[in-house]
Formats: sequence, C-alpha cells, structure tokens
Amino acid sequence: MAMITYACYSITMQNETKSIHFRPPDLQPGNRPLVSPVYQSVKFTWESYEQVASLLKGENQGYFYSRVANPTVAELESLIAGMQGRDGAVAFASGSGAISSLMFSRLKAGDHVVLFRESYKPTRQLIRGILHKFGVRHSLLGIHDIAGLEEVFKKESTKLVVFESPTNPMLCIADIAAICALAAKYQVTTVMDNTFAGFHNHGGLPIDFFVHSLTKFASGHGDVMGGMVVARRELIDLLFTDAMTIGCTLDPHAAFLILRGMKTYHLRYRAAASGATEIANGLSKHPAVRNLRFPGLNGHPDYHLASRQMQDFGTMIAFDAPGSNESDLAEFLNRLKIFKVAASLGSPESLVAPCKLLYGTDLGTEELTAAGIGETTVRLSIGLEHPGDLLADLLQALK
Repeated sequence: MAMITYACYSITMQNETKSIHFRPPDLQPGNRPLVSPVYQSVKFTWESYEQVASLLKGENQGYFYSRVANPTVAELESLIAGMQGRDGAVAFASGSGAISSLMFSRLKAGDHVVLFRESYKPTRQLIRGILHKFGVRHSLLGIHDIAGLEEVFKKESTKLVVFESPTNPMLCIADIAAICALAAKYQVTTVMDNTFAGFHNHGGLPIDFFVHSLTKFASGHGDVMGGMVVARRELIDLLFTDAMTIGCTLDPHAAFLILRGMKTYHLRYRAAASGATEIANGLSKHPAVRNLRFPGLNGHPDYHLASRQMQDFGTMIAFDAPGSNESDLAEFLNRLKIFKVAASLGSPESLVAPCKLLYGTDLGTEELTAAGIGETTVRLSIGLEHPGDLLADLLQALK
C-alpha cells in the first residue's frame, strides 16, 4: 500500500507540521484514475527556485497560480476546443464573463461593433451600455439584414461583428456563411455565441471566436456556471493575458462538474432535440398557438438555412400564448404543471420563460416588434422528460 510522504523530511516534525506538509502518493507509470481528479488548489509549487523561475520566464510549461492556469480547467478547455474544431480555448466563470472578457480584450475607444437585436440581452447591454461608456461605438441591425450589414461595413471601420444562431429567444437562424464572407471582405473579426446550437454545430464554418455558456448544455444539470471562448491558438494567445488580468476565470471544481456533465452531452442533446421536434409538431396543430418558432418546422422562415448549417434543430421552441396582455400570459404559465418558469436552458427539467420580461426590457417598442417579441411570447427549453408528458402539459394549459 502506498504511504503518504511529506514535503519536509525532518525527523523532528511535529504533528502540526505534518498535517500541513503531506502530499499524495505518486502513481506508477501507466496507472491513472479513470475519472480525472479535481486540482482544487489555488497555488502550485516546484522543488527548486530554478524551476519556478523557468516557468515564470516562459521557458517551461506548468502551473503556478490557478487564476492563470489549472490542470482541471485545462482539461475542459482542451475538450471543448477539440469538439468545436479549434485548438485553443479559455474558460470563464460564466458565459457573460466570457463575452465580456473577449470584448474588453479586443476593443478600445473609437472602435465600432455590429450587433443584432435578435441576441442575448446581456450581450446587447454590454455593448450598448457598458462599452458605450468607454467610447466603443455600435450599430444595431436585424439578423437577416445582410445588405444593411454590408452598408455598415462600407461606412464604418468595424472591428467586430457579434451574433448568434439560433438567436435568443426567437430562434432566428443567421446566414453564417454570408456574414463571414462580408466580414472577411472588410477585415472584420467574427464573434459567434454558439450556446443554443451546441459544440457539435458550426465548427466547420470560418468563425474567428466562438463563445459558449457552459452553464447550459455542457453542465447539463443546472447546478454550475461557466463560459468558454474558443478560437485558433494564435487568437487565444492574444486574448489570454488580458483575460487573466480581468480575472473572471473558471474555478477548478466547477470545471470538474462541467467535465462530468460533458460525458453525457451528446445523449442529452439528442434526446432533448428529438423531444423538441415532437413537441413543436404537436403544437403546430393547435389553433391557439400563434407565431410558433422552431427551426425544424417546414413553416419556419429559416428552415432551409437551418437544414444546411446544422446537424439538428436544437432544443428550444418559442410561440405566442393565447391572449394579448400580461394577465393572459400569467394565466397560461400558472396552468403549466411540468414546465417550470425559470431562466436558462439545457437542464433535465423543461423550462418556460416569458420573453418580454426576461429578454426584452432593454428594447424599445419598435425593436420588440421587429424582434418578434410580443406580450405573451414564451420560450421553451425542452428537457429530458417524456415528450408526450410535456406536450400534454402544454395542451392542457392552452385550453
């Protein structure tokens, strides 16, 4: 049996010292744990000053401080980068932390950004509110306005274009190839929030930076937060120092939980996407359901684009519940038994979110109309319950 050894080898060590300076046994070559350990340590050390100095001077690789690098976090970064078809990634404490760190690293006063009204509200608030205070200019367009995008690129020396597909919450599909072609023509960096589509989608497209909220499908259980920026290694190297200075990097225990969730990622995503297709087809036959949005339905305006770009159609559905005001919305939501009113997505539980209240409070009346968000619009995140039970719950609430 392996014995505990000590970092200090004095035979006169007292128990108070022993209880601090022990270390676990070294494993034999070829002998490793099946489940990766959690390196729950802020600090790492070496046997000599020369080794530490070599690391800090960039002459050697290793770990010294977990805000900068940690083995558990590095394992997660490598996994997600490979799944997205890139060779570099940086993990963050949340999806918002990921997009914020990327924006602060890449932009300066006077730069211009293009974003879209069909996007995650915190991303709009970051660019239109916080970055605006620091002198970063922006243009807000509709996600399908490719002609308008080129006009902006012609008039402005744009640094970044930021978009998502499918969009949150109304599930529009961006023409990624068209956006990337224009960005390449005008030398604009592309940033895509790929959270809804997942790590198995869009990796073959020429996106410069992917952003993911690991809180959703990667974690898969609604009990840990995280975010990730994925890109080619040379782009990640440019981001890395700024990101470490900003400091909202991922905790190793959170990384461990997300790694655990990733073991069932494909099973969960396939099951939820299959359930979403079944439920969307069922809702499409109900006369009380208006403005049903699911990219896998033939009637969706972006169906053919989604079919060309994606391996599947995702796990999200949006529609207008019966009625025309907040009271009607409340009545529908309160009738639901299985669906829970909550933010986020990608967990085993199926969720329903009131879109205007959660995702549209920063938009004006005309912007809400253009984005397709009405008084009773709801967004469904389909979980892992039986699709028949979920559809029955929706149908009884629609009566």
